[in-house]
Amino acid sequence: MAWARLTLPVPLGVMSVRITPKTPEVRVPRLVGLMAVDARETAEARGVMLAAPDRPDFHLTVVDYVVRQYPPPGVEVPRGAVVTVWFDLGDSEGGGAGVREPRLPRPPSGGMRRELDEPGDPFEVLR
Repeated sequence: MAWARLTLPVPLGVMSVRITPKTPEVRVPRLVGLMAVDARETAEARGVMLAAPDRPDFHLTVVDYVVRQYPPPGVEVPRGAVVTVWFDLGDSEGGGAGVREPRLPRPPSGGMRRELDEPGDPFEVLR
């Protein structure tokens, strides 16, 4: 029996196609720093599912960034395992933007003028 070489058509502009092997275990991708929509797509492409305990509306979240994940990136887990992601560091971890209201005492007035030397002869001889 002779083997025939089969060539499949590839759409224009496509250089390569990534085919994920259907292995029983997959590596957890790095999701920290990704937006929610990108984290969902990356997880799906790698064969894991996402859960976000701090976001009940996780399926609608788009532009919030992942700040923490468990299990960590690179760990082998069974295909279809759940990776938990968080979008807010919370008060206990020092996250958040902090207090932005003005605090007393206020900075002294004068601005840049306060930083300049007093006017005088720049070449004055000191004795």
